[in-house]
Amino acid sequence: MPPQSRRTKTSTTDGVVPKGVARTVPKPAKSAAKSSAKAPTKRDRIATELRRMISEGELPRGSRIQQDVLAAMFDTSITPVREALRLLEAEGVLVGEPHKGVRVADADYEQVKTVYLLRRLVEPYAMQRAARRLSPLDIDLAERLVTDMEQAAEEGDRARLNAANYQFHFLFYAKCGNEGLAAEIEQLWQKFPWDVLQVLHDRADETSNEHRSMLAAARLGDGDALAKATEWHLSRSFLALGRHLTGRAVADPFDVDND
Repeated sequence: MPPQSRRTKTSTTDGVVPKGVARTVPKPAKSAAKSSAKAPTKRDRIATELRRMISEGELPRGSRIQQDVLAAMFDTSITPVREALRLLEAEGVLVGEPHKGVRVADADYEQVKTVYLLRRLVEPYAMQRAARRLSPLDIDLAERLVTDMEQAAEEGDRARLNAANYQFHFLFYAKCGNEGLAAEIEQLWQKFPWDVLQVLHDRADETSNEHRSMLAAARLGDGDALAKATEWHLSRSFLALGRHLTGRAVADPFDVDND
């Protein structure tokens, strides 16, 4: 059974990637890592912007990447562009083809399933750890972010919705007490096909209630309930995405009896 939640009039979509938001995942206000981290290189900045363009649908699945266009866009030489493309190829975001160059990879169900399984393993645990470290101010900010997501969804402001969604989740992950864990979760988010998930409009009301359920558990400081609410949120989102990618209902692969 899903965790209890408060039904709202407004709606939002889990992981929706709206226009104007950076990264393959929803745009963060800040990195999960501390600000003492090294400044990003040209390669990193280009890779981040490409992730954003893909996540927002500005670079559709299957579209070709033109190195000279990117070099002009970033006012740089071809070298950091090539380095960024190699990085995204290694991540599976881009695919290199002989004599054809590089294109945006199609969303692959098996790859998405693997990312989902890893998210199910680590994100509820991070939430459980975060529950004991959240301040009243953190909870109030989380509630404002949920409200902002709902309002943005009603107004069709996907950029604002997406940013608030990322900030909501990583408000918790940044409080889990382990920077390395938060960084690993961020890497998993970069591999998730947020641009595909954004078309699943039937998830809107469900996701709003799931966020509200997570918020209620956090306000009570109940780590177990927060972890369970997060598990439910991730599973419902994946099942909807799996149905969209395969054209049929899929079983939850996190259940060890399902392949």
